[in-house]
Amino acid sequence: MFFNFKRLKTGAVVVLAVLSLPVSGQDLLARQAPIDKKMRAIDSVALQRLVGDEQLENPAFGLYPDWNNQYAHRYDVELPEEYKIDLRHFCMPTPSTRITSNYGYRASFRRQHKGLDIKVYIGDTIRSAFSGKVRIVDYERRGYGNYIVIRHPNGLETIYGHLSKHLVKENQIVKAGEPIGLGGNTGRSTGSHLHFETRFLGQAINPAEMFDFVAQDVTGDYYIFRSNKGKSELAKNETNVRPKPTARPRSKVHRVKSGENLSVIASKCGTTVAKLCKLNGITRTTVLRPGQILKYS
Repeated sequence: MFFNFKRLKTGAVVVLAVLSLPVSGQDLLARQAPIDKKMRAIDSVALQRLVGDEQLENPAFGLYPDWNNQYAHRYDVELPEEYKIDLRHFCMPTPSTRITSNYGYRASFRRQHKGLDIKVYIGDTIRSAFSGKVRIVDYERRGYGNYIVIRHPNGLETIYGHLSKHLVKENQIVKAGEPIGLGGNTGRSTGSHLHFETRFLGQAINPAEMFDFVAQDVTGDYYIFRSNKGKSELAKNETNVRPKPTARPRSKVHRVKSGENLSVIASKCGTTVAKLCKLNGITRTTVLRPGQILKYS
């Protein structure tokens, strides 16, 4: 074994130099150690802040194919088999706890309702659910009315519909809880409310699976989105549309001509006066008007 006497000698000199320092010099070195540690911590915080700023400037850039302001939720992408969505650092979009329409099939419209309707009044403040970047600020007369779409670093996009006023602009960075609009009754809406959607790569997710509006909290720190062969399992709620009821046969009708009475019409249509009265909610003494429509079956 060979020793590097030169290196050993140099090391010994350094050790002797430290030992020969006056007490005040040694104290200075001791005090410097936690300062260096603190500076490293500060550097780490600054780095995290830079990463956070970059994530807000280009939210979820690894997931979405592009950044456009044309479509609210149309993406031609293959869904990941599983994705963990961070729900921490959230803010409820409204303090209202009253849900007026749930996510799912609407029998009255025979279509899917892909969000939650929360009761708000015109002028109520609507806030961003998470920090992110505003992708769309627009108006849709037969749909969302005044609406906003925000993309978030956690992979979600949130949609806020039927607003009376926008408070943000496209490509603006917003923080969780920042006011983005005012409640309203614009677009296809019956009564003032907030239409709130949560989507992942265009796929609608029931907001109630992530947000508990009654408790004003999220359902957990994380939400696991799973897909099956490129199609979201959660989308079953969306695609499992109730079968449309068998179409009822259309009622046969007769347009009343001048001079006709119930007896004449019953004879022409092969029915009875009693049935005509029952089907049309009239009596035998009801005066008929030319052009009036009567059901006869």
